[in-house]
Amino acid sequence: MHLLQDYWSPYAVGIGIGILSWFTFLISGKPLACSTTFAKAGGMIERMVRGKKVDSKPYYQKIKLKVDWQWMLVVGIVIGAFISALLSNDFHWQWVPARWANAFGSAPLPRIIAALVGGILLGFGARWADGCTSGHGISGTLQLAVSSWLSAICFFIAGMLTAHIIFRFIG
Repeated sequence: MHLLQDYWSPYAVGIGIGILSWFTFLISGKPLACSTTFAKAGGMIERMVRGKKVDSKPYYQKIKLKVDWQWMLVVGIVIGAFISALLSNDFHWQWVPARWANAFGSAPLPRIIAALVGGILLGFGARWADGCTSGHGISGTLQLAVSSWLSAICFFIAGMLTAHIIFRFIG
């Protein structure tokens, strides 16, 4: 496998994520996860607007509004994806992916609105489920947590149904 490939083997990537998960548990004693970072970022933005009274909210007392290792993980994911796209010569600016354009047209506004609504729904779901695909789908299943296995199964079912609805009936 060459590091500069456009596409990597899902098996190699899965093994890499598994090894990363082991190191995460070994070094931090915590599971690999990302979605809480976005909740923390929202709380930090709210704190900038509303002041210190935000810190008294029970949810923010639970998750602690600070830049921590999960923050660095999310930053690393963004930087790593950018570097990977550059190294594989796959980086290009694109507001509307080709598949979306074929189904819905090339106007960027509907794509941006769909991405925004989808992001909000994903964030809401991740907080409701107390974890995201990385938290439940990787770390939770690694620990053989029944709730995480159920969550991961539901992620796949919902993703397949949503893609089917969007590209079969709407597009």
